[in-house]
Amino acid sequence: MAFLNSMSVVGSGLTAQQLRLDVISENITNQNTTRTEGGGAYRRKMVVFQSQDSLTPFQQALERARGGGRTDPGGVQVTAIVEDPSDLKLVYDPTNPDANAEGYVEMPNVDLVKEIADAMAASQAYSANVTAFNVLKQVTAKGLEIGK
Repeated sequence: MAFLNSMSVVGSGLTAQQLRLDVISENITNQNTTRTEGGGAYRRKMVVFQSQDSLTPFQQALERARGGGRTDPGGVQVTAIVEDPSDLKLVYDPTNPDANAEGYVEMPNVDLVKEIADAMAASQAYSANVTAFNVLKQVTAKGLEIGK
């Protein structure tokens, strides 16, 4: 059932891009957060993707025959959500309660333009996965019509 493997691959892409959009939304929401529970200003977060190993149908059959449970269809997975190590911005605001002795406040390293560009890229990738899913759905429907 290769079409199920294809659906799994497309589904993993949809899930990964949705999580990426969620993290981007969190970054935008916290672009002015100067104090976090961990201390200091908010740090931009990034999603790390990794491809899942894809087995050929023959390799999957061998794994099943050996009693192995490894039959992953491929796709993408999120391996981590990491903080951006770039420097925080310093803004002079001596009236801010989070200002240091010199009057500077550490601001998050979130760049709105970069976040919007990342959101657009994630949205396009999500849209491409939806298109692939719809094509797969049409192909499956046509295949089922052949048997009539």
